[in-house]
This record gives sequence, structure tokens and C-alpha cells, in this order.
Amino acid sequence: MSGKVVDKALTLLRKFPRVSLGNLKDMPGSKPHKVNRRRDAKRGNTHGRGMKGQGARDTLPRIGFEGNNTPFHLLIPKEPYYHRHHVRKEYVPLTLLQLQRMIDLNRVDSNEPIDLSSLCNTGLFRVEPIQKQYGVHLTEEGADMFAAQINIEVQWADELTIAAIERNGGTITTRFFDIPSLMAAVSPKNFFMKGIPIPRCKVPPTDVFKYYTDAKNRGYLANPENIKKARMELSQKYGYELPDIKNDEKFEMLSTRKDPRQIFYGLEPGWIVNLHDETVLKPQGEEHVKYYKS
Repeated sequence: MSGKVVDKALTLLRKFPRVSLGNLKDMPGSKPHKVNRRRDAKRGNTHGRGMKGQGARDTLPRIGFEGNNTPFHLLIPKEPYYHRHHVRKEYVPLTLLQLQRMIDLNRVDSNEPIDLSSLCNTGLFRVEPIQKQYGVHLTEEGADMFAAQINIEVQWADELTIAAIERNGGTITTRFFDIPSLMAAVSPKNFFMKGIPIPRCKVPPTDVFKYYTDAKNRGYLANPENIKKARMELSQKYGYELPDIKNDEKFEMLSTRKDPRQIFYGLEPGWIVNLHDETVLKPQGEEHVKYYKS
């Protein structure tokens, strides 16, 4: 009897189509498996549809995060020039080696005072005030091979950087720009095309006021007599002799400094530069003159 059953089963298998997912059925009396979507949704499952969290199509990660719960300023090692927190003031680094290369390639004129505007006009250096970048941090890389005699104005500088510039008979000044003044200094052409008066630079805030009034940092608000003493002390510390720039042909250029309220060389606050007519409009009213001169 069993042999007949086996033969019958084999005969049926020969006649039936090949087994596939399309002709498979549940066993009689079995119950199909149902997915509890509410329970799985609590576990974070999406059943293969869509995305969740910071990687979703229509959502963006929070400011300061790169797609996870740890801020990027804790994941990525920070540069020595970038102190404190990522929302504080940032100064874009520029090495002495890069500055020497700009001078050698005639992208920067060493016979004229160098400031933030001249560095940004080279196209090789960029500052973004919207991203809380407040200017240039001149770093010490290439100090042993820096040989240019310049008069430069930056926003932050190291001690060895100051020594490398003054060793060659140059001068350096550190000064602060507030955001409106910084946006004008970074892109002078775009600012002049707006046809608005040149703003007067504001006083540094309390967190950096001490830095810009210290003669050791060559701050633009420091006492000139204290700066002379600091220059002499720095030369004795690093073992070089200060050149006498009074007898130098570049003395006028090397001794040129801006007023604390001034942004551009040769242009006073309150003036309007007309690029189309190539003229400069100066305020005539007493109230305007008093406002920009105070």
C-alpha cells in the first residue's frame, strides 16, 4: 500500500509545475504571521520605508553637529589658534611662509602697508565674517626664512611672528574690526558699490580689549612708548639687533599707522567712495563731521 502512495506522489510531482514563491501556500489550520507595526515603530523600525533622525530627506542636522549626537568641535581636533568654544571669535591662520610667497609672487606689495584688505584682494586668502571669522592670525611657520621688510596690520599674532618681522626692520600692529567694519575691509569694492559712508571702527569688546591694549602684542590701542620698550625686550630675548628704520628709505611707509576709528588707508570714516565717477564725497555738515571724528 505504501508503495502505491509513493508512486502516486511521484506522478503528481511530475505533472505539477516547479515549486516557487508563487505557488506556495500555508498548511491547513496554520495562522499567517502579522506584524505589529505600532510595537515595531516604538523600536525605531520603519519597515524599509523612509528615513528617520538627522539623516532624513527633509531635515537638516543641528548647528554644530555632523549627523550624530556629539558636536564636531569635540570630534575634530582643533588648531592651536582656535581657543575656547566653536561659537567664539575665530581668526583665520596665515603663515609667514605663505606671506613670503605672496610677496615673492608680487601678489602683495611690500613697499606699501599691508592690511586685511590687501590680503583678501590677492584671492589667495579669505575671511568669512558671517562665520564669526574676525580676521587674520599670522602664525610663526616659516619664521626662520622670512626676509621681507614690511609694515603689516593683522588681528592676531604670536610672539615669534612679531620677532621675525621686527628682526628685518619691519613693523606689525594688531587691531580689532567689528562685524560691519570687517565686512567693508574684506571686500572693499562691494562695499563702495553700495554707496554708503565708511563706518567708524568700534572699540574692542571686553573679552579681547586687554589683548589690543597690550604693548607685547603690538596692540593698536597700546601706548607707543611701551611698544618701543617691548620691541627692545623682544630683541634681547631672541638675540637680534633692532635695525634703525629712521634712516631707512621706507621709514615713511614703515611708520604709517591707521587711526583707531579708521578702516582703510587714506580714507576717513564718513567718506563715500564713488567708483563710477572715481570721486570721494566728504561730509560737510558739522554734526556729521563731529560724529565721525569723535
